[in-house]
Amino acid sequence: MHEFDFLDTAISLVYPRHCPVCDGVLKTVEIKDGELITGRLIHDSCNRKVARIRGNTCAKCGKLLDRACQDDEYCNDCMKMRHLFDRGFAVFEYRSISGSIYRFKYMGRREYARFYAKEAKRLLGRKLSGLGIEAIIPVPMFRDKENKRGYNQAQVLAKSLSKELGIPMFSDVLVRNRNTLPMKQLDVRGRRNNLKKAFNIARNDVKFKCILIIDDIYTTGSTIDEIAHEFRVAGVKKIYFLSLAIGQTT
Repeated sequence: MHEFDFLDTAISLVYPRHCPVCDGVLKTVEIKDGELITGRLIHDSCNRKVARIRGNTCAKCGKLLDRACQDDEYCNDCMKMRHLFDRGFAVFEYRSISGSIYRFKYMGRREYARFYAKEAKRLLGRKLSGLGIEAIIPVPMFRDKENKRGYNQAQVLAKSLSKELGIPMFSDVLVRNRNTLPMKQLDVRGRRNNLKKAFNIARNDVKFKCILIIDDIYTTGSTIDEIAHEFRVAGVKKIYFLSLAIGQTT
């Protein structure tokens, strides 16, 4: 057993991990088919319930294309809207993982990030490694809101992804300078107006040419576009994003 695995197993004995789907306690050590298994991150039965993004996806935002649009390059949303990012990727279909993300986001289940990051690497690692990404940038929270919650879920995920992909994470490059309304209450136009001038580049000494923005859920792209605008002005040439979950094209 590697040193990291040994330490992780020791910690899990004291603070058992929870399954990111059912939230049940995971066995720290078990024997299956005569083999010793440690470091389990999800129950086998729960793993089969989660839908990964596979098949034909939009070449812009990464949404799964519905059956009527299988031969199209872009989803209906991206054909109607000009985005400022180059391309997006997602790991899970939203409906299959929404409860998990809610607990990760609002109920302190930061431990789920390790499962999410490993799945992202397994499904998208090869694609991402070929893009020349220099920095992983989490979508920031407004400081007061983050202090109240105790953490920024996008930053927690970005940190785990950084370890898995071997790409440095920078959480101090971008700041959210005002509190915005909850996005789920707004339509597309409202979302974009809500986010205008909500983000600022906080450091001028870091010059990137290619970045990967990390968020938990992609819906219309309003947040990613507003952030992409700031980085375009700062001289970034290639801007990609990765979200945990994404819905189907509308």
